[in-house]
Amino acid sequence: MKITANIITLNEEKNIEAVIKSVQTVCDEVLVVDSLSNDKTCEIAEHLGARVIKQKYLGDGPQKAFGENYATNDWILSIDADERLDLNAIEEIQKLDLETTSYDGFSFARKTYVGDNFIKLWYPDRVTRLYNRKKCAYSKQKGHAKVEAKNVCDLKADMLHYSYEDYIQMIRTTEKFIKRGAQISLESGKKASSLDPFVHGVGALFKALVLKGGAFHGIHGWNVAVISAYSSYMKYALMLEMQKNDK
Repeated sequence: MKITANIITLNEEKNIEAVIKSVQTVCDEVLVVDSLSNDKTCEIAEHLGARVIKQKYLGDGPQKAFGENYATNDWILSIDADERLDLNAIEEIQKLDLETTSYDGFSFARKTYVGDNFIKLWYPDRVTRLYNRKKCAYSKQKGHAKVEAKNVCDLKADMLHYSYEDYIQMIRTTEKFIKRGAQISLESGKKASSLDPFVHGVGALFKALVLKGGAFHGIHGWNVAVISAYSSYMKYALMLEMQKNDK
């Protein structure tokens, strides 16, 4: 099929082989936009037939948009190194007639794992990842960007997301995103009040445990809910600290 896989990487030698083999089932071209890795990511990718473009990290949205420029196809399958196409996703993509479709893009239900544990709380977490670059594109957000498309078809297909090896890694990664999120919010002109850490922290906990039913998902539902609440609380607490230091 005339689809180009677009994968952004940084030191992903543990993941790169699996993700490339996953997309090669439906893509005739694989691009890897590498943020100057110092491991064997690029070597493995090239050995598997992918084309590697090296580019210093520009931010999530800009980095993914950068890769589009090197694609020979208009249909792009954007996938992260820690993601895989489930068998039902491969089957659904193979059924598509991309030459005649009226849709601008197609979304997948993402199944996220912490270690071997499927986090039901986050499912289906719809993400548009297969899209026509002539009709839509990634947003320019530096963090957690998404494809901006209006005419999207929700496929009955899953994208597997092996996000964290364990909860220790999840906590460490969350702390990195807290700082980045606070900086991005301030740069965009947002301000935090003294009540925001409590409001957003409690709100995140209530949403995860009650509105999404995480309280009934066992220990993994509670773990994720508490970490999410901690992330929301500390983001605004850090924004307050940054605002104070700026003054």
